[in-house]
Amino acid sequence: MILDRFDMTDRVAIVTGAGRGIGAACAVALAECGADVVVSSRTESQLREVAARVEAAGRRAAVVAADLSDLEAVAGLAGVASKEFGRCDVVVNNVGGTIPNAFMDTTDDYLEEAFHFNVSTAHALTRAAAPLMLKGRGGSVVNISSVLGRVSGRGYLAYGTAKAALAHYSRLAARDLAPRIRVNAIACGSVATSALEFVISDEGTRNQMEEVTPLERIGDPDEVAATCLYLASDAGGYVTGKVIEVDGGLDTPNLDLGLPDL
Repeated sequence: MILDRFDMTDRVAIVTGAGRGIGAACAVALAECGADVVVSSRTESQLREVAARVEAAGRRAAVVAADLSDLEAVAGLAGVASKEFGRCDVVVNNVGGTIPNAFMDTTDDYLEEAFHFNVSTAHALTRAAAPLMLKGRGGSVVNISSVLGRVSGRGYLAYGTAKAALAHYSRLAARDLAPRIRVNAIACGSVATSALEFVISDEGTRNQMEEVTPLERIGDPDEVAATCLYLASDAGGYVTGKVIEVDGGLDTPNLDLGLPDL
C-alpha cells in the first residue's frame, strides 16, 4: 500500500525547536507514524508536553532542554539519539528565527546572529548526525526555511538572508551527502504558531494577511508537519536538494511592517 511509504516504525528522529509550533507538530507527526524522537528546545515544560504526546502515540521521547544557539549543545543531540535509541535516521532543523528590523537598525552583529541561529545550528547538528545515519540505512535531513528566503519585503533583511542561505545550504548539502543521506527544506509561509500569535491575534492584521495570501488563510503547523513527514519518510525517497514551498501561494510577504522610506 502507498501508505506504507510513510511508515517510520523504529526509526529515530531529532527535532529542534520542538517545544511548540512547527517543531512540536513535526515531532508528534513522526511519532504517530512510528518514530522515536529526541525533542529539544529551551523550555523543558513545553518539551514534556510534547513528549507526552509522543508517548501517547506509543513511541519513546528523549527530552533535552538546551540553548540551541550553542553549537556544541545542538551538535550534542546526535549523541543523545545514539545513547538513548542507538541510531539516528532523521534530523529536522526547525530551530531558528529572527525578529524583523529596519535596515539601519540591522547591525553587522545582528546579521551574523541571524545566520548563526538559522544556518550554523543546522549545519552543526547535520554534521554531527551524518555519521550515525551512515552507519545505518542512510537518512533524511529536513530544514525549516521560509518564504522570506525567496520573496522580498522591508524589515526582513536579516531573517530573509538567513533563510535564503538555509535553503541553498540544503541544496549544497544534498550534493555532499548523496546518495545515502537526503537533504531538503520546507519554505514556510505564515503559520499559526505562538511566534506569530501577537500578529494574528489582531483581527485587522490577520484579515490583511489572509487577503494577500492566495489561499486566503493562515497555515496550520500540521500542514508543515505533513510535508516534513513526506520528506523524512520513504514517500520522499527520490527527493533531495529541493525546497518545498508550503506558503499558501505567496509571492510577496503578507505582513507589511509599514517601514517608511529612508
